[in-house]
Amino acid sequence: MLSIKRPGAARRAIKKGSKPALSRRSGRWSPTPSASAARPSPATSNCSPRCRASRATGRSSPGASPRATTPAPRGRPIIAARGSGRRTGSLNSQSRDKPPGAGRANRPQALRAPGTAADSLPCEPAMTDALAIAQNLSRIRARIGEACARAGRPANAVTLVAVSKTNPVEAVEAALAAGQMVFGENRVQEAAQKFPGLRAAYPGLRLHIIGGLQTNKARDAVRIADVIETLDRPKLAQAIAEAMAKEGRRPDVLVQVNTGDEAQKSGCPRAEADAFIRAARDDFGLPVTGLMCIPPVEGDPRPHFAYLANLAAKHGLPILSMGMSSDFEAAIAEGATHVRVGSAIFGARG
Repeated sequence: MLSIKRPGAARRAIKKGSKPALSRRSGRWSPTPSASAARPSPATSNCSPRCRASRATGRSSPGASPRATTPAPRGRPIIAARGSGRRTGSLNSQSRDKPPGAGRANRPQALRAPGTAADSLPCEPAMTDALAIAQNLSRIRARIGEACARAGRPANAVTLVAVSKTNPVEAVEAALAAGQMVFGENRVQEAAQKFPGLRAAYPGLRLHIIGGLQTNKARDAVRIADVIETLDRPKLAQAIAEAMAKEGRRPDVLVQVNTGDEAQKSGCPRAEADAFIRAARDDFGLPVTGLMCIPPVEGDPRPHFAYLANLAAKHGLPILSMGMSSDFEAAIAEGATHVRVGSAIFGARG
């Protein structure tokens, strides 16, 4: 059996093309591919591996649309052009006793509570579909009116706050065109990009900040908002008071109460709510006009709404911001004056 004492020299010889490669296992010489065979042709040298593979199999045609795909032999993968939006798969899986897309009917459907009408579920229109947004607003207003009637309250007793967070300004404009004038945003930065330019055309527009607020964003919130719904701690109360003095604006303020005492949520704890409400008004001089809450996801929200209503009555506060897309009718039954609805108007957020 041959042995190689100088592997480095052997490799250099092979690189120069002086003789074929020697297999270390068998000790026999084996032919090496020629340089021309190993080197890609100019036609494919600048292509990706996927591109070279498709040219080799002849699956692409010069006149085909960049989004189109050509059927491949049975069992071979279909390659969709990048950005085509089409799924890739196997022809075997697509042609076995069912047409393409037949599995769509087996996808899980949206769940709803017993007795809930299908048209009361949140809709999912395109985020800038003006007609769909207008229709959704009409549905929500009708449901608000019906909930008020059941509770023995006038229909105008409840203000709809359209939660436009993460939606483009075109969606806000579509809602404005449909007569919606009150909006809620979670992030001050996003609100500052959308709303200042709309106020000139819609003087009656009102903006609520409904997301957790950092102290370093207090001045921006005071500058652009009409209502700040998420006051929940003394440090933020101080920052808002100072921002109001600097900006010369005094938007209404709601105290957010963590009615479920959930560690992961913002809001003043129940045990501190009474003292904090008094401090916000008397010590910090803030225009506190009401309360806001977000009940726990699990369980019945009604006890949380009832607690907040009693707390507001105790302190003589007229505004109750409670209830969202999934539970605003229950909130109206417990005395809500503002309901915050987003996905049922603008569609599910991605």
